[in-house]
Amino acid sequence: MPAGAQDKNGEKDAAARERIELDLFHEKRGDILVTASRVETSINLDNYTGSASVLTPGQLENRQVRDIAEALRDVPGVAVSGVAGQTQVRLRGSEANHVLVLVDGIEVSDPFAGEFDLTTLQAEPGARVEVLRGPQSALYGPDAIGGVIAYQSASGRDLGGFSARIEGGTQGTANGAARYGASGAGWDAALSAVVVSTDGQPNARGGSRDIGRDSYTVSAQGGVDLAPGLSVRAVGRYILTEGRFNNSDNDPASPTFGFIVDSPEVRYDNEAVYALIGARYEALDGAWTHDLSAQVADIARDTFGPAGRTNGSEGDRLKASYVTAYAFDTGEASHTLTFAADWERERFRNTDPSGFAFTGRRQIENTGLVGEYRLETTRFDFSAALRHDINDRFADETTYRIGAGYDLTDTTRLRAAAASGIKNPGFFELFGFVDGRFIGNADLRPEKSEGWEVGIDQRLFAQRVTVSATYFDSELEGEIFTTFPPPTFVATPGNRDTVSTQQGVEVALSAAIGRAFTLNAAYSHIDSEEDGTTEVRRPEDIASAALTWSAPGDAASATLVVRHNGAALDDAFIDPSFVPVRVVLDDYTLVNLNARVRIAEGIEAFGRIDNLLDERYEQVFSFVSPGRSAVIGIEARF
Repeated sequence: MPAGAQDKNGEKDAAARERIELDLFHEKRGDILVTASRVETSINLDNYTGSASVLTPGQLENRQVRDIAEALRDVPGVAVSGVAGQTQVRLRGSEANHVLVLVDGIEVSDPFAGEFDLTTLQAEPGARVEVLRGPQSALYGPDAIGGVIAYQSASGRDLGGFSARIEGGTQGTANGAARYGASGAGWDAALSAVVVSTDGQPNARGGSRDIGRDSYTVSAQGGVDLAPGLSVRAVGRYILTEGRFNNSDNDPASPTFGFIVDSPEVRYDNEAVYALIGARYEALDGAWTHDLSAQVADIARDTFGPAGRTNGSEGDRLKASYVTAYAFDTGEASHTLTFAADWERERFRNTDPSGFAFTGRRQIENTGLVGEYRLETTRFDFSAALRHDINDRFADETTYRIGAGYDLTDTTRLRAAAASGIKNPGFFELFGFVDGRFIGNADLRPEKSEGWEVGIDQRLFAQRVTVSATYFDSELEGEIFTTFPPPTFVATPGNRDTVSTQQGVEVALSAAIGRAFTLNAAYSHIDSEEDGTTEVRRPEDIASAALTWSAPGDAASATLVVRHNGAALDDAFIDPSFVPVRVVLDDYTLVNLNARVRIAEGIEAFGRIDNLLDERYEQVFSFVSPGRSAVIGIEARF
């Protein structure tokens, strides 16, 4: 972030290759963006006209990432806040449900709240993550108003053979992962399984109840060439998470009213199934491509108390897409024209066991039409996209994105982009919650965003150091907020009449220090305001740095990661009226240290310490985050 340098004709220079090797970049996937266009063909990071970051397989491996949400703390413009059962990610001050999350090209958010619990996304061997910041609705529709996070597992061609790891540590932690990938003439396949289990630590102030979880993931993907230019592919993923959580004290006479307290036998189960099938045809020697795909997401969530199941929900999404693109060259310029059509249906229903809530199924349909043009020359790059969304419940909307980049010199690049975004209200906001303390508003209108950014990318010291800086500014109209009207003070959502603003600066640095060290660092300053007031859970200042040492021949390595979150505001429901009281969450700094050593050909031992300094902090009001933990393990690859 930025990834390895690459010139326009695709030839890496010696300095860039050395840096790639030191940082364990995947040679085929370390410096490309798959989600920056609707075309299946990837875009070189150097040619992208917006702001993007890539967490490469090598970086995830060096940092011994298990939960992808933790690695996202190292990306500029990203704010992470998590509690048991839900980890939220905000891009550039947007809401958590403004971020589109893709896993192997599949939209994975829960239709109920429009969010995806990133704690359930476990890092698999060879996986990588892309983050596109800023509105991407012109490419991906109403769920990408704040940006896109795309997780991509390795295919059988990317990473073949068998690999497995097992690890254990404090708090009863026992994790494991196994993967097999293979490929041949005209086919590839991969199968992966990940288990994460921990007894956890207390998350209530002064509490003693450990909040643990067990998460199981099985995924598979493959592709076959049926004929010259014609191929089919399939992806599947199953995730089951079982964990504990604590409720807040709802006794107005209690001194801890509104605080999280130990809640025996309270737990949750989340189960999700995702699948995608697609076919691709290339005509005119690959210049004209056609891609047809269908995907499904099916998510069930249940919570339990001492007396049994307390509430639940079921959501599903069915989506079909057709993308066609024509690429051609005119001398020194390359052009790509793309058209895409998306149809999506989301359905949801409460499965409340008490019979109190409406349990019928509700649904929303959307059709999107996309046109995109990209131009690449030796020094100048340009892109423009326009999308028109046809909604069955809301007014039709048109969004745009336009960007340009210019190589001022061989080591200096300037870029600028402007875009608009749209976010439709979700089922939770439209129809409310099962316990009657949140009343839906079926008259809500979509939120609309418009913004711009300018940036510079500078390479130094024979391209061994890259520094990127970006300034962004955006406005959000009709932001959905929660109001508490008297006399009942029951919460209900509405649209703001005022404009919400988000602006800030993002800085990223990537450096190769000698032959043994690499450094990646990021800093963000974000000012996000709603109705003139700073928004909650969005620190103004966020910073991270990851320093990796590698021994000659990659016989051993060690990585030190430091992550800092500045102070942030949050809402505390500590007043009997349930009207929130604004409180301050203190700043905190987390230090993680890990190391690995090769003990035989294809076998490594490793260990790590998370939160080395045992920092006590809260990401959400009165939810105490985990303290120090340690893990050791062994990994084999054949």
